[in-house]
Amino acid sequence: MTGVIASLVGLVIAGLSARSALSESDLDSRVLQFLKQARGSWTGWNVPYEDGRILYGLVLRGNYRNILEIGTSTGFSTIWLAWAASKTGGKVITIEIDQERLRIARENFRKAGVAHLIDARLGDAHEKIPALKGPYDFVFSDADKNWYHRYFQDLEAKMSLNGCFTAHNVLWENDPGIRSFLDYVRKDPKFRTTIDKGSGEGISISYKIAD
Repeated sequence: MTGVIASLVGLVIAGLSARSALSESDLDSRVLQFLKQARGSWTGWNVPYEDGRILYGLVLRGNYRNILEIGTSTGFSTIWLAWAASKTGGKVITIEIDQERLRIARENFRKAGVAHLIDARLGDAHEKIPALKGPYDFVFSDADKNWYHRYFQDLEAKMSLNGCFTAHNVLWENDPGIRSFLDYVRKDPKFRTTIDKGSGEGISISYKIAD
């Protein structure tokens, strides 16, 4: 009798595992289909497809779970981050100042099947970021470029060791905000920074190597 019960339990566990795997596969298919269909139609300061894929890979490689995004727009980058978070057991907090853009983003999250992985907040990141407690192990900054420096300063102590702070559009060489940010972060001894050209916009990747 004990052997029979054990076998039944094993079958139940196997069935649950199969359903879980199928669920993950279904999510992958749904997200990928949404991203591919929307690839050529994104507007409103969303990241290019190629850059979204870079963010996705960074989160997976670092097994990051506590993810923060500054600047949602209508949600393209957020969906990439949330898709990666579905595999690491994480979630994404994203902050957007424009109510209409955030409304569209939330609808896109629903269509892509990742809304349950995203805490989308309406507000001014200048005010919200300093008030956040953290810790965060992955940050993506894609808001006002003249505030990148401040966002990094507000968050560097709240980053986990080996965490990663990324920022978009860092190849805008003539932008004074970008230049100030890169100058600061490259000199910070607690972080090691490289740049991935990606789509040509550029993503800075800063790993926290010391507390």
